[in-house]
Amino acid sequence: MVAVLDGRFPGRRAAAAAAAGALPALAFPAPALWWFGYVALVPWLLLLRSAPSGRRAALEGWLGGAAFIVAVHHWLLPSLHVFLVPLAALLGLLWIPWALLVRELLGGAPSAGRAGAALVLVPAGWLLSELVRSWQGLGGPWGLLGASQWQVPPALRLASVGGAWLVGLVVVAVNCAVVLLVAVPGARAPAVAGVAGCAVLTGAVWLWAPAPEVSGRLRVAVVQPGPVPDGPDAAALRFAAGERLTGSLAGRLVDLVVWGESSVGEDLAARPDLARRLASLSAQVGAPLLVNVDARRSDRPGIHKSAVLVGPGGPTGDRYDKMRLVPFGEYVPARSLLGWAASVGRAAGEDRVPGGAPVVMDLPGGARLGPLVCFESAFPDMSRRLVRDGAALLVAQSATSTFQDSWAPAQHASLAALRAAETGRPVVHATLTGISAVHGPAGERVGAALPTSASTAEVYGVPLAGGTTPYVRFGDWPVAAALAALAAYCAVAGARSLRKPAPGPSSPPARTTRG
Repeated sequence: MVAVLDGRFPGRRAAAAAAAGALPALAFPAPALWWFGYVALVPWLLLLRSAPSGRRAALEGWLGGAAFIVAVHHWLLPSLHVFLVPLAALLGLLWIPWALLVRELLGGAPSAGRAGAALVLVPAGWLLSELVRSWQGLGGPWGLLGASQWQVPPALRLASVGGAWLVGLVVVAVNCAVVLLVAVPGARAPAVAGVAGCAVLTGAVWLWAPAPEVSGRLRVAVVQPGPVPDGPDAAALRFAAGERLTGSLAGRLVDLVVWGESSVGEDLAARPDLARRLASLSAQVGAPLLVNVDARRSDRPGIHKSAVLVGPGGPTGDRYDKMRLVPFGEYVPARSLLGWAASVGRAAGEDRVPGGAPVVMDLPGGARLGPLVCFESAFPDMSRRLVRDGAALLVAQSATSTFQDSWAPAQHASLAALRAAETGRPVVHATLTGISAVHGPAGERVGAALPTSASTAEVYGVPLAGGTTPYVRFGDWPVAAALAALAAYCAVAGARSLRKPAPGPSSPPARTTRG
């Protein structure tokens, strides 16, 4: 290990960087080793701080970042095939500034001041890479490090204050403190202070941030039809399974029935027979149905994915068209250049058409629901917007059947806990083939999740809550704080470089130390 760190074996260092970058994936579902997230970055940080040059640190940051993307998204291989590798290589570039920051602040024998700055700036640098790749065109905010803590109540309380961003900052800060403890004896005091600060912050938030107060309940039924054979009749078989399972809910006094993404394969306006069957089901169970239509619209061009509310009288007019589409899965970016991806993997043969605005739907009894479709549940700003618009219940309709036996279903279902904790509103995550799950307004699990391959309809007593979380009120303030800290650091570093006198023409350059 010492030989690798001192730079004598650059090939081994490159391999170690890739392996170290992939390690944090174990903190996410399906392994879900949430505790590992607090030390998962330590090997990578140790490698970067010992890089013999800035160029080497940049290379190892890039390799580690690319490996992290592949590890967290490896289940995309059936869809993207080899295209996942150049995509990961592109996104891996985002970790180069972070790697240089790690070497600068943690390298050598940092002073107490530099170590203290590292506890703030290294997490901020990591957040910057997450922020850039969270753009929908680059794949969206899937695999944010803070999302690995979805089942930890204190972390969920932090999310109610600053979203998954704040949780991620704390996780990286703890990793940074561990590095100072094990590798820099002279910096143990700031390291201990950093860990204590994270603990104090978490404790203060736990005591100060108001826990959601339950103000009522809705009985929500999740219909999960389970796998159906591929082929031209798949949509009809899926509809029939959902119809049968929904019929079994008659007499169970439900307030809402939720079907998964793409549960209806034809436009209801063009198929009034399907609309009548859904209306009959609504009358039979005594509750509206929220279905998801994945079809070419009869009233406008293109294929849309739409959450549609259907009552006893048919579609109510409440309709939400999915706004943020999955790159390659639902559209191909720059199709004229990258359209070949559709012939290599399972990329979309035709681009879906995005919707224009979020929609909040009214339910009988006065409750309002905010629909999300598929990976829109990964975007904190979308659920926050729906709650600010009045949603008391968030419903995410999803389908991960393409990735049935991978980590994808568990990763996707875990996001519901974060969105619930951030907004103080319950989230129903309904899928075609699992994992379907329900989380209460504090992010807590409600009832049992429906595993993959289960074919069933389950009724959940979903607690409703009022009030407004700090995250809903103030938004992504941790992002602004992190960017401000990085800007201040860059300004100070730039000012110092301008004040430093240039070496004379006949004198050797001054030796500098990072202290």
